[in-house]
Amino acid sequence: MEKKGVKIAAQNRKAHHDYYVEEKYEAGIELAGTEVKSVRAGTLNLKDSYCTVKEGELFVHGMHISPYEKGNIFNKDPVRPRRLLMHKREIRKLHALVKQDGYTLVPLSVYFKDSRVKVEVGLCKGKKNYDKRAAMAQRDTKREIDRAMKAR
Repeated sequence: MEKKGVKIAAQNRKAHHDYYVEEKYEAGIELAGTEVKSVRAGTLNLKDSYCTVKEGELFVHGMHISPYEKGNIFNKDPVRPRRLLMHKREIRKLHALVKQDGYTLVPLSVYFKDSRVKVEVGLCKGKKNYDKRAAMAQRDTKREIDRAMKAR
């Protein structure tokens, strides 16, 4: 994903372990100035974060952005819900899928596109425990094959 003008600030690796990612969407995020500086410093955590649609607006919950050190009174609550910016028709489509088909919206990564902070939101379906075990076993065998090839 490293393109010109794109700098990844954080990734949610656990999301790929816990969910099947069906589709990916790009959304802007509404942040305060000190939060942007904190994201630039790389002090954010996407673990256990999720998105909801409320009154036609998309929000991300559980995203932890640590307070900016030099921000004093301007710092916001680190885990407050933050609004995501997408087109209305996209939000309606996602809301309909989440309501009916058992999908969930999970932030996959936060990155800078030129100077703007963007969030990659995944339309995901949950994995069962046996799916997770199978995926881990497949990863382990692939790792062993790569090691064997490298040793030659």
